[in-house]
Amino acid sequence: MKGIRIGQGFDVHKLIPGRDFWLGGIIIPHHSGALGHSDADVLIHVICDALLGAANLRDIGYHFPDNDPKYKEIDSKILLKEVVALVRQTGYNIGNVDATVCLQSPKISKYIPDMVQCLANVMELEENQVSIKATTTERLGFVGREEGVSALAVALIFRA
Repeated sequence: MKGIRIGQGFDVHKLIPGRDFWLGGIIIPHHSGALGHSDADVLIHVICDALLGAANLRDIGYHFPDNDPKYKEIDSKILLKEVVALVRQTGYNIGNVDATVCLQSPKISKYIPDMVQCLANVMELEENQVSIKATTTERLGFVGREEGVSALAVALIFRA
């Protein structure tokens, strides 16, 4: 199966009060937001890493280093658009993306359709090619204590 590849991504961000909480390309109303060099959209970051991994193009930090001032506070949708272009330049198309957000609070299920629509538009995919799920950690660990958010994603790409 030379024409099919799978990649995975994992990311964690600390939550801090008073910062916008970007998730899946939209702002989620919450008293805390993710800390990071960019807008800290953990969901987009794991999708970028899954796509880059599938195409054997290293990782998001390699392409968009957090010590480069041009990426300070950047909208992660811009990074995702660039990653999709890189994947396509290697001769691959995106089959689907499947992601899980681990977050104790806020509950995000009502925002998932908006995130799916946003991410599908950025990646130029059909909405049925983008799956987003949410879970808690049953109040265990840093996610359970509401100190941070984590996410995982897998992506399938295929030879164009």
